[in-house]
Amino acid sequence: MFFRLKNTWLSSIVFFFDLSAVIIAWVAAYLVRFNGEVPQEFKESALWALVWVLPIHGLAFRILGLYRGIWGFASLPDLLRIVRAVVASTFAVMIGAAMLQPAPIIPRSVFIVAPIFLFLIMGGARIFYRTLREFYRYGGLIAQGKPVLLLGAGSAGASLVRELMRSSEWRLVGLLDDDSTKHGREIQGYKILGSINELQRWASELKADHVIIAMPSAPLEVHRQVTTLCVRAGVNVMVLPALAPLTQGHTFLSLIRPVNLEDLLGREPIAIDSAHVEALLKDRVVMVTGAGGSIGSELCRQILRFAPAQLIAFELSEYAMYTLTEELREKFPELSVVPVIGDTKDALLLDQVMQRYAPHIVFHAAAYKHVPLMEELNAWQAVRNNVLGTYRVGRAAIRAGIKHFVLISTDKAVNPTNVMGASKRLAEMACQALQQTTQFTQFETVRFGNVLGSAGSVVQKFQKQIAKGGPVTLTHPEITRFFMTIPEASQLVLQASSMGQGGEIFILDMGQPVRIVDLARDLVRLSGLTEDQVKFTYTGLRPGEKLYEELLACDETTRPTPHIKLRIARAREVPSSFLDEVLPWLTQRRILADAEVRRDLRRWVPEYSPLVGPMLASVPEAVGYVQVAHE
Repeated sequence: MFFRLKNTWLSSIVFFFDLSAVIIAWVAAYLVRFNGEVPQEFKESALWALVWVLPIHGLAFRILGLYRGIWGFASLPDLLRIVRAVVASTFAVMIGAAMLQPAPIIPRSVFIVAPIFLFLIMGGARIFYRTLREFYRYGGLIAQGKPVLLLGAGSAGASLVRELMRSSEWRLVGLLDDDSTKHGREIQGYKILGSINELQRWASELKADHVIIAMPSAPLEVHRQVTTLCVRAGVNVMVLPALAPLTQGHTFLSLIRPVNLEDLLGREPIAIDSAHVEALLKDRVVMVTGAGGSIGSELCRQILRFAPAQLIAFELSEYAMYTLTEELREKFPELSVVPVIGDTKDALLLDQVMQRYAPHIVFHAAAYKHVPLMEELNAWQAVRNNVLGTYRVGRAAIRAGIKHFVLISTDKAVNPTNVMGASKRLAEMACQALQQTTQFTQFETVRFGNVLGSAGSVVQKFQKQIAKGGPVTLTHPEITRFFMTIPEASQLVLQASSMGQGGEIFILDMGQPVRIVDLARDLVRLSGLTEDQVKFTYTGLRPGEKLYEELLACDETTRPTPHIKLRIARAREVPSSFLDEVLPWLTQRRILADAEVRRDLRRWVPEYSPLVGPMLASVPEAVGYVQVAHE
């Protein structure tokens, strides 16, 4: 033999099929040349020529790698290999014919027609086999898999179509795209049915309960609108995220994920000035109070990305500290994390920690933040923890010669209507007053709204209620809140701290406020349920709860910063005597009643205006009662 065949019967069958194709193409070329009536002498010449034509073709097929591909996955590269092999073997046959000079001579048209027939037989057989295999396995008589609609007929969508054709889990039933020029056309045999706005109609007609959004390069607002449309159409939605380079062995289909609440909110990705943040944190000692909380723990993660010399994690909860340090040591084993269990009101401990480790910057995230808990029974604890704790951490920072102090504040500090908000405004004022006592330590405040997924947040409450089958309880149908993700808030805190010169109140761009009832409905749909299955009830606004939050008080103005997501508030001045007056009140040796706390807060925070009593005007009749925090 001219070459060594693979030791598998399948390879031998494919090889002999190709040789049979050479014979058929050779004979067919003669029949075409002589219009079906081949003279006797040419018949004999053609048959004798096959004695050397067949080995030449077989050798060319083998040398040019014709048997590397698998028929079940035949594609363009396989067809290109066939073209190269056919062309090479045809030239070799032509050279052989010129050297051997058979009589009668082989007609020149045979050297044109035979290769065409050979390519059609070999290539056609492979494509036909793949089509037949996929038809029966994925889309034909025994089609299986969940029917799915694909939104987006661009390059990413086309790639997903090819992968869905080979998937046993999914059965593609069509595509939708807003480009009207594509309507009625096909990708790999699958029709582009219409626009994305027609999703509900096509999902119903085709009984498709699943949708994949394949528009990774679309603008964020378009992506948000499409995601919202899908969720409110009651289908199960998956999304192909912004395309990252595919690693070897991965596919587009492996990248799709279920949509989440962040997709519905449609927040632009945050781009921070890493160089400035790195200059602030790299090779420095950094301290975070409240390190075990939602914001504090994410701050620790973000800070460690910039390779500080040491991270001092200060936290009151032993369990929260244990959980955090276990995670950080696993993710950042090469970096030093020092866990300190302690209360921010413990001045002696704070002095000892700061003098020993000498941090360059302190992020003060420790606070009581749950509005109803702090409003109803724990007003004095909220004020002491949030205000006295801030003051003592700030004073310890000044005594230790720390360069930067960053207070994490809240939108509830603006025109506060609850004790928690008033206490955070009082903490801001304490920082403003402390700034007047030092030329070295720079005090900055960063003010933002609710963060998705934080401990005790409304999202967590709703998810638990939905998991139990309801009811989902809201206080008012028109209540709105600002939302951002925990990583987004933490990154902007770092960015703001790198810009501070001392005394600023930075305000994060929170985007547009979100109606809590819309948030709840979207969470129900994301859970695969409908509003008919989960009941909504209303209980009225609780004491201290606003219908909407503000980021600025009415007499505050702002100025821009180099970062588009950050502005600086020109806050009201704090008198120099402020600390002398408020400290004796905070350190008195008795526990004030809630009514006394609210009375005194109005003295220190004139804009504080507590709301008392539930408000349920124009609210549907409440059914059942499950308390939910909107903070």
